Amino acid sequence: MDRATPAGDDTAGHATSDSVTTWPGVSVVMPVRNEEEHLRAAVERVLDQDYPGDRELIMAVGPSTDRTAEIAEQLAAEHPGVLVVDNPTGRTPAGLNRAVARSRYEVIVRVDGHGELTDDYIVTAVELLERTGAVNVGGVMDARGRTPFEEAVACGYNTRLGLGGGTFHLKDSPEGPADTVFLGVFRKEALNALGGFDESLHRAQDWELNHRLRQAGGQVFFSPRLKVTYRPRSSFGALGRQFFETGRWRREVIRRHPDTASVRYLAAPVAVAGIAGGTILGLVGTATRSWLRIGWAAPLGYGAIVTLGSLLVKGISPPARARLPFVYATMHLAWGSGFLVGLDADQRAEGEPAEPPTH
Repeated sequence: MDRATPAGDDTAGHATSDSVTTWPGVSVVMPVRNEEEHLRAAVERVLDQDYPGDRELIMAVGPSTDRTAEIAEQLAAEHPGVLVVDNPTGRTPAGLNRAVARSRYEVIVRVDGHGELTDDYIVTAVELLERTGAVNVGGVMDARGRTPFEEAVACGYNTRLGLGGGTFHLKDSPEGPADTVFLGVFRKEALNALGGFDESLHRAQDWELNHRLRQAGGQVFFSPRLKVTYRPRSSFGALGRQFFETGRWRREVIRRHPDTASVRYLAAPVAVAGIAGGTILGLVGTATRSWLRIGWAAPLGYGAIVTLGSLLVKGISPPARARLPFVYATMHLAWGSGFLVGLDADQRAEGEPAEPPTH
């Protein structure tokens, strides 16, 4: 990527297209599996990007139980520069590494089959790479639902009570260096220097990669000008499974990197333990008519918090608001339970890091 003189003071610190003298080629990589409902929209939003440089899109398709593979092949046949690679494991980090290995260009744009890029996403990201010198830039996970349940889940993602106020979940987060960002737009040389995504981490691999990038001296940069529309899960079962597995793998990341533990990540497992303990004490106290009934304060207090928090949320429809306390509870309790359970011995052995992939 050619270096150019940063934009002047009249841009208030934001780059413009004039700050990039030669637009680098970009390779958009997309791991997909069971994405029949969202895949075409995700791909079309990439193709609709008005980007001055060369561009390609590589889908790494995992084993699916729907028409994902068929749709991917159709899209590749319809659009030059759209490629399909096989991802037999179906796991996200393996798919990303396979797609990066096939890529031709020096900037890697990660997109998911559940996400849709907003206008000028790629142009803005390349400008930020140029202006900041960062090795990865990213922005807001702008969750948006179509049904009342999905709207409630989106609200859970986008509020502090839902996911604890992570930078890329909040649209009012300030621009600047960050621990991690959503998806990411990478310098390929930095990505390859670290061996790519850790394929032993079935989830949380993006957070772990950003941790390694920062340890290696690189900067990860967040900007709210970068937004990706994210389509959330559409049922309580799917949401619970997603968060349970994420909690299990987040504990594995902390096991490998203890310095990454924080109050925000420990809040949900502490809440689960408190609610479970309080409920047991409450049951014993009720049965024995003793002071142990005070244990009910834990589950009842938690219920009051998520209910009041749901009532205070602005800009949400009444049907979504009615579901929101249960969505909050599903997110918190599934994530916290997964964290407490962790991986079993076989999964941990399978997940031990192997030699890093080479590209």
